[in-house]
Amino acid sequence: MTLILKQFINFIKLLNSETGTYQIASGLSLGMMIGFAPFFSIQTLLFFFLVFIFRIQVGAAFFSAFFFKIFAYILDPLFNQMGQKTLELEILKPLFTTLANLPLIPFTRFNNSIVMGSMMTSLVLFIPSFFIFKFLILKYRVLVFERFQNSKFWKVLTASKVYFLYQKYSNLTQS
Repeated sequence: MTLILKQFINFIKLLNSETGTYQIASGLSLGMMIGFAPFFSIQTLLFFFLVFIFRIQVGAAFFSAFFFKIFAYILDPLFNQMGQKTLELEILKPLFTTLANLPLIPFTRFNNSIVMGSMMTSLVLFIPSFFIFKFLILKYRVLVFERFQNSKFWKVLTASKVYFLYQKYSNLTQS
């Protein structure tokens, strides 16, 4: 439980940091794809590779992957239906036969209806989720964070000795 709480606190710190909204939104969207993909699969490795190659916020991707992995289990019946319909399309059967005969592609388990449905869903939702996450991050920074920093509570807290000691401890642990 403390690991989940620590990740949530780190995510809030990330939202309040100077990190660009594009990096955070990309991390959240790619984390959604990681969360929807099977845990031990080539897709997951590919998504992790993308996280580390491009300028994507790793913490946001991991936080989002954990969050969406929970929803993936809830959405499995929907993924199953979507994957079943995709795999049964007559026009795609020659493509799936060719893919099944390639060297690495069968290890993606694309012929599993849940895997296919979750992949289709994450591909369809990637771009809209990026823009939704970017919008929500901008709104959070304007409506919540700026108001909180301008509040009397925050000004009193930052002027206190406790906050000074916290900052000193935080700077020591980061070094």
